[in-house]
Amino acid sequence: MSTIVLLRHATTPATGKKLGGRTQTPLDEAGRAQASAAAERLQGMKFTAVYASPLARTMETARIVAASHGLGVRPDEGLLEVEYGRWTDRPLAQVARTKLWPVIQRLPSQVTFPEGESIRGMQLRAADAVERIVAAHPKGTVLVVSHADVIKAVVSFYLGQPLDLFQRIHIAPASVTVLRLGEGTPPMLVRMNDDGPLSAGLSAGQQQKGAKDG
Repeated sequence: MSTIVLLRHATTPATGKKLGGRTQTPLDEAGRAQASAAAERLQGMKFTAVYASPLARTMETARIVAASHGLGVRPDEGLLEVEYGRWTDRPLAQVARTKLWPVIQRLPSQVTFPEGESIRGMQLRAADAVERIVAAHPKGTVLVVSHADVIKAVVSFYLGQPLDLFQRIHIAPASVTVLRLGEGTPPMLVRMNDDGPLSAGLSAGQQQKGAKDG
């Protein structure tokens, strides 16, 4: 089985203020500190590869973590943020006043952003990206750096949870969510939205041993 470590990018000046979307906004000072802290927490992991959404904030976060493992970062467009179309980079307070906003919160499976992407389409292409990564590293531990809604959608997909419930999941900046995935084996959610200490104990072999030990 593969261990997929999903890391949300650290903060930018727009985090929590704007619907950044596919803007090339770099990390702010606090974000760089968060990414460095994540790198320290993940130091005990033995990554086979590092993948990231090809936006500045995800690539910068990924490179900070990958550097301590001597790895490069492989950009993957399947991990990109939602294409918000005309909503890109608009203030959250502004879009929260639109008629579409309550639908996004309650029935996201029905939402396509103006001149942008559907949330349902985002979930499917993100899950396809994760499947490609698992196929390329069938027994590896892989770091995947992406965005909050993308990670929420991927978790919902592998839990078999309806997409309309994905807003009930919270993924904080620089938090870690861990999935174990393999062909013919039920997916397992090992960690979610975790910003505490992590270790190589998340490896597939040790997880199987833990399950047997009760």
